[in-house]
Formats: sequence, C-alpha cells, structure tokens
Amino acid sequence: MIITNFSKQRNEFKESKVLKTKPHWQGQNLSDTAVKGKDTKMQDPAPDSLILNNLNRGRVAIFIDGLSLFHTALQLGIEIDYVKLLCHLTSGSRLLRAFFYTGVDISNEKQQGFLLWMRRNGYRVVAKELVVPSENFKKSNLNVEIAVDMITLSPYYDTAVLVSGDGDLAYAVNAVSRMGVRVEVVSLQTTTSESLIDVADCFIDLDSIKVHIQKDSNLGYSYRTASNSNL
Repeated sequence: MIITNFSKQRNEFKESKVLKTKPHWQGQNLSDTAVKGKDTKMQDPAPDSLILNNLNRGRVAIFIDGLSLFHTALQLGIEIDYVKLLCHLTSGSRLLRAFFYTGVDISNEKQQGFLLWMRRNGYRVVAKELVVPSENFKKSNLNVEIAVDMITLSPYYDTAVLVSGDGDLAYAVNAVSRMGVRVEVVSLQTTTSESLIDVADCFIDLDSIKVHIQKDSNLGYSYRTASNSNL
C-alpha cells in the first residue's frame, strides 16, 4: 500500500451561511476548523483510513472522474460499490457534496438507471453527452467541469478529495491549494500523473483500498431505468 501524506498550513476557514444544511445521510457533524500542520512529505505504512481518521479534515467535498474510475476498476478487476466508496472517502468527516462526472449516452437506458440510482444515493451527477470524433468512438472529457466546481466551491469546504489521475487537473488542484484547501488525490498510482501527485497534500493508491470499496459478490444494485421510475 502506498500513501503519500503531507499537510500545508492554510488560512482559517470561513463558511458562508449558504450550503450549510446537511442532508440526513451525511453522517456525524465534525468541527469546521481548518486543517493545519507542518509541511512534510513521507510514505506512511499505516492504513489510509487511520491516517484520515486522525486528521481534522473539516468539511469535505468529493470530485470523482467517473470514466477514470471505471477504467481503474477494470484494471483492478473489481466492481465499485458506490455507497462504500462514498463512506470510505468521507471517512467520518462532514460531507459538503460528492460530485460524479461522466459522459452519458442518452439512448442507454441501463446507464440512465445507474445515474438515477447515483443521484438518490448521495451523489450530484454532472453529465455531458458523449460525442463521436473522427476516430469513430465515443468519448467525453469533463476536466473543465471538475476544475470549475473545485475552484468555485472552495470557500465552502476545507478538504477536496479528487478521484482522478489526470495531470490536466494539476493546475486546478494547485489553485485551490493556494486558497488554503487541503487536497487528497485518490487514483491508481501506475496511471496517475506525477504532476498531480506533486501538488496534492495526500495521495492514496486505489489498489491499497480496493477491499474497502469493491462490491460484494453476493450483492447487486437495483438500478431502475427512466421508463419505470417516478422522478
């Protein structure tokens, strides 16, 4: 297991009166005091959950690159349990928002059912319609949406958890870090950009936490399609 963890001193957190209401599923309220500490960078042999539980992370915002996570799960040979994932990334802290960014095929009813399930289980889904470029395969990049949300919401959270290994997001991570936000990057180390790891306060290898976030083989999700669900 590889966990790189270091803290940066930040300004005192000042929370606006908006976005204060906490949905019932967000768990225990913790202090909104900012995370402070000495500048260190080291590999810690302790479990990542122990590291996060020993930190006062304040209010947490989670930003998940859905396509990146999907490909990582394929590489690890697991299926993600998104309820477990949300609980593990929050790790007992107070959750502000959990965003899930993904390309969407409007003709795919199974995907529509999955995204509806995500919305009803703690995630804010940010979807962009898939496009077919000249190579004749569908793709969608939501890095701009992730970067804009990270920056515009930064006054309202203390810790950002970014689930992506894309180096294009390093500038956005650096920008929110300069605002005093602690940034944790969660991704597969072998496919994560070094530039992204370098600007993060903490890096957690998804391979080291897969047992905590994978779906149990005897359980399944009950995804309902848009056609048989009442919105």
